[in-house]
Amino acid sequence: MAQSKKTATAVNLSDPQYYFNRELSWLEFNNRVLHEATDSRTPLLERLKFMSIFSSNLDEFFMVRVAGLKRQVEEGVNKLTSDGRTPGEQLEAISQKLRPMVISQHQHFEKVLRIQLKEANIHILDYMDLNQEQRTYLQNYFEEQIFPVVTPLAVDPSHPFPHISNLSLNLAVVVQDPDTREELFARVKVPKVLPRFIPLPTELRPSQEGKSAIWAGIPIEQAIAHNLQYLFPGMNIQEYHPFRITRNADLSVEEDEADDLLLAIEEGLRKRRLGGSAVRLEVQSTTPEAVLEQLISGMEELEDSDVYEVDGLLGLGDLISFMDLSVPQLKDPIWTPVMPPRLISPIVSASQPIPSIRNDGSRLFSEEEGEDFFSLIRKSDLLVHHPYHSFVGTVQRFITQAADDPDVLAIKMTLYRTSGDSPIVNALIKAAENGKQVAVLVELKARFDEENNIVWARKLEEAGVHVVYGLIKLKTHTKVVLVVRKENKKIRRYVHIGTGNYNPKTARLYTDVGILSCRDDLGADLTDLFNYLTGYSRQRSYRKLLVAPVNLRDRTIAMIRREIDRCSNGGTGRIVAKMNSLVDPKIITTLYEASQAGVQIDLIVRGICCLRPGVPGVSDNIRVISIVGRYLEHSRIFYFQNQGQEEVYIGSADWMPRNLDRRVEAVVPVEDPDIIKDLQEILGIMLADNRQAWELQSDGNYIQRQPGKGNKEEGSQQILMEMAGLS
Repeated sequence: MAQSKKTATAVNLSDPQYYFNRELSWLEFNNRVLHEATDSRTPLLERLKFMSIFSSNLDEFFMVRVAGLKRQVEEGVNKLTSDGRTPGEQLEAISQKLRPMVISQHQHFEKVLRIQLKEANIHILDYMDLNQEQRTYLQNYFEEQIFPVVTPLAVDPSHPFPHISNLSLNLAVVVQDPDTREELFARVKVPKVLPRFIPLPTELRPSQEGKSAIWAGIPIEQAIAHNLQYLFPGMNIQEYHPFRITRNADLSVEEDEADDLLLAIEEGLRKRRLGGSAVRLEVQSTTPEAVLEQLISGMEELEDSDVYEVDGLLGLGDLISFMDLSVPQLKDPIWTPVMPPRLISPIVSASQPIPSIRNDGSRLFSEEEGEDFFSLIRKSDLLVHHPYHSFVGTVQRFITQAADDPDVLAIKMTLYRTSGDSPIVNALIKAAENGKQVAVLVELKARFDEENNIVWARKLEEAGVHVVYGLIKLKTHTKVVLVVRKENKKIRRYVHIGTGNYNPKTARLYTDVGILSCRDDLGADLTDLFNYLTGYSRQRSYRKLLVAPVNLRDRTIAMIRREIDRCSNGGTGRIVAKMNSLVDPKIITTLYEASQAGVQIDLIVRGICCLRPGVPGVSDNIRVISIVGRYLEHSRIFYFQNQGQEEVYIGSADWMPRNLDRRVEAVVPVEDPDIIKDLQEILGIMLADNRQAWELQSDGNYIQRQPGKGNKEEGSQQILMEMAGLS
């Protein structure tokens, strides 16, 4: 132990060598997503899904992160990151790391997945492979469906280079005037209102062993390209080349100068739709230099380093459409979320729906079956774990029942993201119509959900709901509901505090945990928190909650230091933390100090991790894994051994500066002994994962775990589904 203390004083824990770059760490995460698309153990259509997610993730990465770095370079910002890089150096490192990944993605799709799809009787065809009957069908389709929608745009002295919209797929077309022999340049935008892949009718699909293909069709841009004579009659079509543009789409609002935040956000959205500066140009590798120069010169902000050349189709994010095919054998087995055991009537099995649930969600059990939702919560806290537990049957029902219950006086909640047809918003509207006090904080600054949230905010206001839009310079990211109910002439407060958004659609795709409780201290804390969010309260202390930016950072560091003290005084220390991202330098430094003191630390970090594990004398006792699988790991769970007085927390915050300093977050201590054991079991199952877990190495690479010889492959998500189904 004395040696550890000596090492601690000799090492500068702020040295850049002990930190990974945030952007490069994120690229490593997306590379793990790509691996799921190339892993033969993943069902074929699920591999297309992961291929699509990889592309969509990259789109957002360029629109926000790369765009931000380019803006810093333009403005002469040279502030170093924790790993010691300038914005320009980060852009160069991103380019070097990303290009091989993109090449690998497209090669795998063209040379492996398309072949395997064909073997499964799903055909993504090229126009040149079509027979005459198929070409005739596509020509008719073009004339009837595409031609009326498409607009060719000329580029010449009287027609300036057109604005190329963000994430649009286009054709750069070169035509020749037969009279003057002059070559002319034009742009044709591929319409987003039509399917990216045009299906052929059953009778025109290829057949295998006498069976017509499950699906067959071609990319829409090829149908346009081979009918360009209709768009440029009288001209000779010389060549055409697909290209795709990505623009800066980060929304910037000067809140201090905005009299009305909602109007300011709406104005920002209008600017986003027009598009910021271009940050990426994707082209096929066969695109001639002259066409490239035309495109780059037309968008002055682009440089040669912003061009990404690929073989094959552009915009592979559109592959997600193939998940609509009804081919169960090529997808993950269907999982139907179940009810937590405590909410199941004794006569109904855990895996079956409860017959007595009304469609309007106002009652969880019939009167004959006994208890309503509130009485169940009064017995003890309830843990919900999505998507293994039903979101609709628990959290959504909690809110919808509260909306109908005549004893409920008020409902308060935060909305960061929700679905486009949100039953929760409809329940809040119903509650207001029923005369209850309803207050909702709608976070207008939820990136890429701003427009959807504005629609809901206006609808809520029209129904008489008290709507607030958050705090100046802070995003409200916390996931909380407070229900105030009158019971036997007394007031009782019920709460839900969770890690995920109130969105029934993503609750089937993301892993999240939440607590339903009627503990007095939590109800009082949420009352104070909502007063802070909606009024002028400057609440600086809470009974139980850890709240950012008030006390979450300090309390988190204090709990890590408590483990250090235990080790320093001859005891043991243990920390297990699960989150989406670990970036905050102060917390990382404290974790290094804990490792030096002998604290055993396991981190389950899905995405970005700037901490470098396994460095002698610095992080020997820290292990980091990432789990990437069928569901997006989104839950945040924090365990501290505390010399046997174990503490477990859940909440909405990652260990990132933005969560700790620039967002309103809530993390709650779990006090029910059974729930503490359940959460510890969840963490233990994940730490033992040998199917979808990747171990972060000290050099920044991730190595996927493999089951040892003779051992069974055990994926944590599959185990948790099986456990939920058996409960």
